Amino acid sequence: MPILADGQVSTVGGTESIGKITDYTPDSALVLDTGSGEPVHYKFAKRVTYVDKDGTMIQAPALSKNLRVKVHYIKQGGDLVIDKVTLAE
Repeated sequence: MPILADGQVSTVGGTESIGKITDYTPDSALVLDTGSGEPVHYKFAKRVTYVDKDGTMIQAPALSKNLRVKVHYIKQGGDLVIDKVTLAE
């Protein structure tokens, strides 16, 4: 069983993490403060699914700093690659 930082949940085919966005580059990269003390850096997959807090699919939202989100990601080499973003607010 892998040891996960606070705010991370292992799922089949990936891991989920919840936090506040501290840095964002559209369609490229995202940095989350998950409360573990160290910011976590993610890259975006070629196709990313965005859903609102109710689970309804939405077009790519205007993500911004301090927005609380849940990301689903997989490890590819040394990168954490996001394939789903859920708005938590």
